[in-house]
Amino acid sequence: MEPKTNWANVLTMSRIIVVPIVVVLLMHESFWCSIASAILFIAATITDSLDGYVARKYHMESDLGKFLDPLADKLLIATTLILLIPLGRAPAWIVALIVAREVAVTGLRGIASEKNIIIAANWLGKYKTAFQCAALIPLLIHYTIFGIQFQLGGDFFLWIACFFTVWSGFDYIYSYFTYSDAH
Repeated sequence: MEPKTNWANVLTMSRIIVVPIVVVLLMHESFWCSIASAILFIAATITDSLDGYVARKYHMESDLGKFLDPLADKLLIATTLILLIPLGRAPAWIVALIVAREVAVTGLRGIASEKNIIIAANWLGKYKTAFQCAALIPLLIHYTIFGIQFQLGGDFFLWIACFFTVWSGFDYIYSYFTYSDAH
């Protein structure tokens, strides 16, 4: 019997594969490279929803998938944000804040895991990710097209993403210490 392909993990891996392609595209600042990077980013964000759906519907949940899914998200978002700094499309301090939150929460998850503490994802984290993606797509496009100032729209959503990033980070830390102190 042939092993069944875990399509959820394939979708997650595709998100990781997109990262170096986006890097190369953003190294060549041009209208078409910006559009191509935005299209790839959109496709990658769609796989983020699809991989979880496929895993649940077809019973393909796996430890590898549980590890790779958040890693793929962080790689895609952090790398894209960092690459936007030298292009003048994202302020370094906001990028540093977002990346620092991700590192801190990942570290705290590791500590919580060792203590068998599970802090479930909540709506704040989902809003954080949604607004980060909503910011990154227009920031990747950057150019004004048909009178639409994509950079301005991206800046707007990046401020909202920053707000939810900080709030969700503090909420995660608060939840950890509240749970940890109770047990």
